[in-house]
Amino acid sequence: MVKPHAEQPTRREFVKDPWPVAGSLALAGLALGGSATGHQDDLVTFNVVKHGAKGDGKSKDTAAIQATIDACNRQGGGTVLFPPGTFLSGSLHLKSGVALYLDHAATLLASKDQADFDTYEKLDFKNAADHETSFFHHALIWAEDAERIAITGSGRVNGNRKKRGGPKMIALKRCKFVAIHDITILDSPNYCISLLGTDYVNIDGVTILNGYSDGIDPDCCRHIRISNCHIESWDDAICPKTSFSLGQRRSTENVTITNCTLASNCNAFKLGTESGGDFRNISVNNCVIFARPQMRSPISGISLLSVDGANIDGVAINNICMADVRCPVFLRLGNRGRDMEKPTPGTLKNVILSHIVANGAEEPCTLSGMPHHPIESVIMNNMRITCKGGGTAEQSQVEVAEHISKYPSAGMFGNLPAYGVYCRHVRNLNLSTIHLGCASSDSRHAVMCDDVSRLLVDSLGGEQAKNGQALLHFREVRDGTVRGFANQKANPFLKVSGPESRDILLINNDFKRVENLYEIAGDAPTDSVDLIANRR
Repeated sequence: MVKPHAEQPTRREFVKDPWPVAGSLALAGLALGGSATGHQDDLVTFNVVKHGAKGDGKSKDTAAIQATIDACNRQGGGTVLFPPGTFLSGSLHLKSGVALYLDHAATLLASKDQADFDTYEKLDFKNAADHETSFFHHALIWAEDAERIAITGSGRVNGNRKKRGGPKMIALKRCKFVAIHDITILDSPNYCISLLGTDYVNIDGVTILNGYSDGIDPDCCRHIRISNCHIESWDDAICPKTSFSLGQRRSTENVTITNCTLASNCNAFKLGTESGGDFRNISVNNCVIFARPQMRSPISGISLLSVDGANIDGVAINNICMADVRCPVFLRLGNRGRDMEKPTPGTLKNVILSHIVANGAEEPCTLSGMPHHPIESVIMNNMRITCKGGGTAEQSQVEVAEHISKYPSAGMFGNLPAYGVYCRHVRNLNLSTIHLGCASSDSRHAVMCDDVSRLLVDSLGGEQAKNGQALLHFREVRDGTVRGFANQKANPFLKVSGPESRDILLINNDFKRVENLYEIAGDAPTDSVDLIANRR
């Protein structure tokens, strides 16, 4: 029988302090050596072995582990310690005030028997999202409406599967004040860390290997910090969402992601595809993105997607290195309208992408809004994109379909007429200090802008398109300025097309090596281009 701590804090006292002190809990667990309680000045620790867990990897320890969690919760909270061993388990219900601590030699091993896991919860509303997104009870560790919980330690959580389909590893719904630190998650058949309506979360130093689904998914969550994580997953590595899985629309906001290494066969970082609620104040910086060896290349490095009415406002992405990613950057404003009575497009605006290096790209950075619903106020600066090349002159003439309601994914438009940057239906766009190159010759434009207003192209560096294709192609561009182009070959430099093209200014460029500055297509106004203070 575990005795209460002599100075045990009450539940109310637990809620006052918003952050679980994971490090202190871990040290307390080690110091106590697995005893039920320690000295008066120690935090309360409960050893799962003392409550009947075998830890032999064969006996099912679900009941013993759950009994330990329940005892810890009843006495006001503390640390549930997993000492060295392999603890085979089904669904565990994490409760308020409880921190799970996995010793370095401890493994929490998911049972292969699906019957050992809780069934999907019943929802009293219709939700078009998939099962992985919508449900949280079919999981190894799950909590609902819990506060001040933690999963820490240098041990492992093993999903014990070799394909997609099965329980989530960690699933938290409507929780607050969560810490997940330092653990390693292996062979997960479902989302590794799945958060829904969960706020004040700190995920630090987590390693995810061989995930068959998504890595970390904050859905309708606020105040999220993800740092120093390494993620290798088949599906998206980090994917904030705003699905309808709570039965209401809720934003995801105040999210920081930093110092992570991300490998995916789909998208390394993606906002959406589930995008019924808004996204605000998102920062991603100091991350490395790469392809998993001997597997399909990632679809995109960075994707920002609003297709179900979301307003995406305020995203800053900085200091990113990526290699062998098909599309480095993909921004999409569409109108799929999931969980909407009448599909209505949202907005995508106020985005900064800076200091990005991408090698081995197969598709251009793509920004695509919709007619009369442009993406707004985007800055892309200090970027170096190297593509594999090989594009043909025929591809530079292709008409790109709109696909307004189609599932959004980089590559959805097929072949594009530019190898470096393709922008369509965008207002207030700044492309500054971007260098574009190809590993092999390419006959497409370096940059194409179609239906773009208030455009600035500053200090662009790009390889001349082959077979007489212009370096830049502006179609239906209004109020466009090109400046700072310096000492590169181009013939022609700019092609202008479309009857709405106007007020395009070439100013302060060095055109000494440019044979033909621009050509005006037959459908464009002949006076759409002005020249000021250029060097010839």
